[in-house]
Amino acid sequence: MSRQRRDSADAPTTRLSDGTYAQIVESTFTTGYELIVDGTPQSHVDLDDPTHLHFEYVARMGAVIDQLRMPGQPLTAIHLGAGAMTVPRYIEATRPGSRQQVVELESALVDLVRGALPLPKGASIRVRHGDARAVLQAMPAGLKGTADLLVSDVFAGAQTPAHVTSVEFYREVSTMLAPEGVLLVNLADGPGLAYARRQVATVRAVLPHVAVLAEAQVLKGRRFGNLVLVASAQPLPLEWLPRLMAAGPHPAKVATGREIDEMAQGALVVMDVAAVASPKPDAGIFGR
Repeated sequence: MSRQRRDSADAPTTRLSDGTYAQIVESTFTTGYELIVDGTPQSHVDLDDPTHLHFEYVARMGAVIDQLRMPGQPLTAIHLGAGAMTVPRYIEATRPGSRQQVVELESALVDLVRGALPLPKGASIRVRHGDARAVLQAMPAGLKGTADLLVSDVFAGAQTPAHVTSVEFYREVSTMLAPEGVLLVNLADGPGLAYARRQVATVRAVLPHVAVLAEAQVLKGRRFGNLVLVASAQPLPLEWLPRLMAAGPHPAKVATGREIDEMAQGALVVMDVAAVASPKPDAGIFGR
């Protein structure tokens, strides 16, 4: 999350299907641009340097992506939620030749981003329009079981919709992953981490090997912020841990093993019938 943004009446803007507005503005204290949706910073893009990951949680995702397969080796990746396509741009820059699928409900948002922040020429980034879960179910059979990476970063405004938080959803996600494929989930939660704990328990019911990356105070449940959940059907290599810690942003914390057991302890696995959206942050977090 970021507070470094500047609203502008002249900035590219579009209205989304729910009546809210998306706008692309120049970043105030760093290079590049930010996508703001309903007043919430959603993405940051630096067209001159796609490896510049300004938002903390995205930088943590990048640190995990850097560990997948051999450095520079192309990946097969699926992204649920487009934003400004920061992560697809990062993968294209660091792993040219990667095959990527991006799923986004809001066609107007995709048009806004492509118009104001064009994708790299020649990049194999296909955008599929529709609800993340519905499109996932309709993916070509040839893609099933091939994804080295699946990123779930679906937000409606400042909240993750309920239907992409359940064990049924994560079972569908798992069918897309290669045997050693990795799931990355962007979670936003506040003090106590009740939502994040349920998500850890839910994901672990499908993909048993889980780690969580966050700023230390967020992971301790002391303030609202983003957590990156990493999950796989196969053990996550322990040699990743020092690299992930060193990559930051600092102060960085990576929870694994017993800490994950403690996070999930007593937390109910989320089923479709009882799923709820992620907690909505206080407006003050974004300086509104």
